[in-house]
Amino acid sequence: MIVDFRLPHLGDGIVSADIIKIPIKEGEQIKADQVLVEIETDKATVEVPSDVSGVVKKIFVKEGSKAAVGEALISIEVLENGESGAEKNSSSVETSKIETPAPAPIPVSASIPSSKPGDNEYEFRIPALGENISSAQITKVLVKPGDTVSVDQIVLEIETDKATVEIPSEVAGKIKKVFVKDGEKVGVGSAAFTMEIAAGAESKSAIAPSKKAEPEKANLSIDEEPAVKQKEPFQKVEHSHAPSVVNLPKDFVRTVVPAAPSVRRFAREIGINIQNVRGTGPNGRISNEDVKAFAKSLNEKLQTGASVSGATGAFAEPLPDFSKWGDVERRAMTNIRRKTAEHLSFAWSSVPHVTQFDKADITELEKLRKQFGKKVEDAGGKLTVTAVLVKVLASALKVFPQFNSSVDMERSEIVYKKFVNIGIAVDTDRGLLVPVIRDADKKNIIQLSVELQEISKRARDKKLSPDEMQGGCFTVSNLGGIGGTYFTPIVNSPEVAIIGVSKSSYEPVFIDNKFEPRLMMPLSLSYDHRIIDGADGIRFLRWVINALENPFLLSLEG
Repeated sequence: MIVDFRLPHLGDGIVSADIIKIPIKEGEQIKADQVLVEIETDKATVEVPSDVSGVVKKIFVKEGSKAAVGEALISIEVLENGESGAEKNSSSVETSKIETPAPAPIPVSASIPSSKPGDNEYEFRIPALGENISSAQITKVLVKPGDTVSVDQIVLEIETDKATVEIPSEVAGKIKKVFVKDGEKVGVGSAAFTMEIAAGAESKSAIAPSKKAEPEKANLSIDEEPAVKQKEPFQKVEHSHAPSVVNLPKDFVRTVVPAAPSVRRFAREIGINIQNVRGTGPNGRISNEDVKAFAKSLNEKLQTGASVSGATGAFAEPLPDFSKWGDVERRAMTNIRRKTAEHLSFAWSSVPHVTQFDKADITELEKLRKQFGKKVEDAGGKLTVTAVLVKVLASALKVFPQFNSSVDMERSEIVYKKFVNIGIAVDTDRGLLVPVIRDADKKNIIQLSVELQEISKRARDKKLSPDEMQGGCFTVSNLGGIGGTYFTPIVNSPEVAIIGVSKSSYEPVFIDNKFEPRLMMPLSLSYDHRIIDGADGIRFLRWVINALENPFLLSLEG
């Protein structure tokens, strides 16, 4: 059987993508979950994996070309039992085995096969929505029991911390039972509703009537998956290249996480957030044993009464019934707010915080900022105190390397980083986002000003990719444009320090036996006391202040 791999739907308003890399060639044998192409849109660069095993028959696109959503990219030969012709004739290739008694996979076809009464029930489940996204919030259920649904009809609207997505039906039929409701949080793979499908009904993709088998619970070895996965982005055709547009944003929208699907599934099943697990395999690849070791560590901490973080759930005391004292209104957290709450709770409970306060005299710096502001604007940026501070901090991290590190308590090691990436906390209408300026030590203030303005705009316009918010070494949180004097910022773990900036104001400062008005900027440095002592903290902060007051220090010591 020949299947066409087509460019899937990648988000609202995205009609095409650039083909960045094709790591396979014609005639090559591929496996399920192997990356077929790397594509780039204006929102992200993603890897697109295969959903089947087989042999690449023909590649219709080339690197550097642009492809439209729904366009056929690759043709793959797959037999109905999941083996390619090459696999079937090769004794050296081992196929995945499901050792527990489970119904055999139903052969896929272009239409729903006729079945006995009771077997024509299709169970619609929440699809995979991207790497490390294990749940989503139902914003709107658009069907009810008794409704007749056609192929491509939108049946659900869901929201993750990355996007709001419309989910269409892949088959035509009649809704029997709905299991979800508006505002409910559901896990990926959970049943949303069941449909009754008439014999001979057409389907958009190779989805056979569900017999409610649960292959995920089969006894699969590490990295093994069932040979045939009956889901998009493949369109099954009779080698006629029939046109098709895939609408579901499934496994292909992904960031690179070093773990097999079976390992990620295992972590979800036992309630572990795989992002918190350290892999011991090549390039940090996570195995089932790594997940078990992490779970064991959490259990030991729980038994000893230590704070526990890293599990999917949260430990909290139940709230009282506030309605006893007056009217209340409940509003669901946005996914970004929930993620922020979880991460900061983890950072606060796991990092012993100390916050150091001081002020920088930026009177002369303000004059320089106004003097050279036009030059930076001509380059497309804006010369702000934050941009200058990023340059100063990039130099300070080289003078004080313990501030550019992370603490690995499980291995009793300190990880010193040889790169300098500075995170910038950006206030958006969806919550706090922290995009990262990479290699800040290798860029001048004009370059930093331009990039700072660009990433701040991308954050507010919802165009940041997950990769742009990872890899930070140190974070800056500037509230000076709003007001305030001092505050205690929470360290953005696994970083070990963060600096907070408050509103500058003129104060009388005693200089040369007289008081002079000076523009003073309050600074708040929070740090991880496991690696940074108080004396180091104030030395770091004073070095930053001296560099702001005497820019020549950057060239002298930075």
